[in-house]
Amino acid sequence: MVHYRRNRVAGGTYFFTVTLRDRSSDRLVRHVGLLRDAFRSVRAERPFTIDAIVILPDHLHAIWTLPAGDADYSGRWRAIKSRFTHGLRASGIPLSRDSRGEYRLWQRRFWEHTIRDDDDLNRHVDYIHYNLRSNTA
Repeated sequence: MVHYRRNRVAGGTYFFTVTLRDRSSDRLVRHVGLLRDAFRSVRAERPFTIDAIVILPDHLHAIWTLPAGDADYSGRWRAIKSRFTHGLRASGIPLSRDSRGEYRLWQRRFWEHTIRDDDDLNRHVDYIHYNLRSNTA
């Protein structure tokens, strides 16, 4: 099994790409209210700042800043994914399961980049803005 190494900086700022398994799906935008609810409930329990975000049909990009002394972005993503998935199920939306019994909604992992400085932050915010503009045209 491959072990992924993640850079963890307590109180750091990170850029993420989180993707659905089905790249032809539009569930993130079709059920954006449930996604917002998932973010809201996780942020209430485990605060973080959303510096920028774009929700696209099958994936999202986000920049978060974690509180001082906290580097657990993986636990937050796990909770957001889980709550969104359970919100879909509670709404009666059918989801298939894989051989492990997991719902086949999300890709298992996500892409993360630790923001290094203001120029790096500005480039990633510009990337989010570009994705927003190119998907609303």
